[in-house]
Amino acid sequence: MRDIYLDFNASTPVAPEVAEIMRHALETGHGNPSSGHWAGAPARQMVEDARTRVADLLGCAPQEIVFTSGGSEANNHALKGVFFASGKDRPHFITSSAEHPAIVAPLRFLERLGAQVTWLPADGTGLVDPDDLRRAMTDDTVLVTIMHANNETGTIQPIAECAAIAREHGVRFHTDAAQSVGKIPTRADDLGVDLLTMAGHKFHAPKGVGALFIRDGLQLEPFIHGAGHENGRRAGTESAMLTAALGVAASLASDLGPMEQVQALRDRFWATLKDAFGDHVVLNGHSAQRLPNTLNVAFVGRVGAEILAAMPEVAASTGSA
Repeated sequence: MRDIYLDFNASTPVAPEVAEIMRHALETGHGNPSSGHWAGAPARQMVEDARTRVADLLGCAPQEIVFTSGGSEANNHALKGVFFASGKDRPHFITSSAEHPAIVAPLRFLERLGAQVTWLPADGTGLVDPDDLRRAMTDDTVLVTIMHANNETGTIQPIAECAAIAREHGVRFHTDAAQSVGKIPTRADDLGVDLLTMAGHKFHAPKGVGALFIRDGLQLEPFIHGAGHENGRRAGTESAMLTAALGVAASLASDLGPMEQVQALRDRFWATLKDAFGDHVVLNGHSAQRLPNTLNVAFVGRVGAEILAAMPEVAASTGSA
């Protein structure tokens, strides 16, 4: 029996077009992008072309994109950057109880440094209530961070509505969109966010590269200090190969057409499971407000790990990788 890969939310294969630009970058982009001479020019052009491509995907200006090593770094940059730039003794953060560890762990760390964190509950489908967010606002609130789409259930949060509430109170809003880029629209202005995280390996770029959207005018303390790379916002020599790969993947991700077929396959798969197991299989997450590629189910009275162990040819997960 052939192998079946059903774990795209954990990581996606590198697209052929992305692999090609990586080969090209390795052959021609060996110079330092920050160098002013001829050897650095090709690498610098690749980095800036990638920045434009990512900005086009998110509907923002190229200067609002900061390249990172991935989603976890981007999340840490957003949260810690706001904390250290806030000027408050005990800055207040608001988040949900359904966040990725790359949000939870930094917030727990900031709590040890004096931050106050409110953890909004999620309902049985994984959704937060915007009214809970409104009630949680205080004069010390500096940031709201709520993921765009859950990496396990696919539940899509009402980000635009929540961001509007934050804006009413003069509070910045961050969303971890690592799981939603390339699957649903992620334009920053439509969502109304000030900070947005993306991770390349979630949409057919390689591991080790991501980006953070930082709205113009928002001042963050750099997460990595050093030389003035990324306009002084993230130290470390950029990789022409990795950023070029992210740029091509971003261009590919702008076409959401294939997701219609993916959603049809997902719904067909769920119908097949339901026909076969009836009430012994249940859907986790929101039935409609979820990513088109994501299906999270539970088999009553069964342990997920045991089911997967009996199907070694199927690559699927029982939780976050």
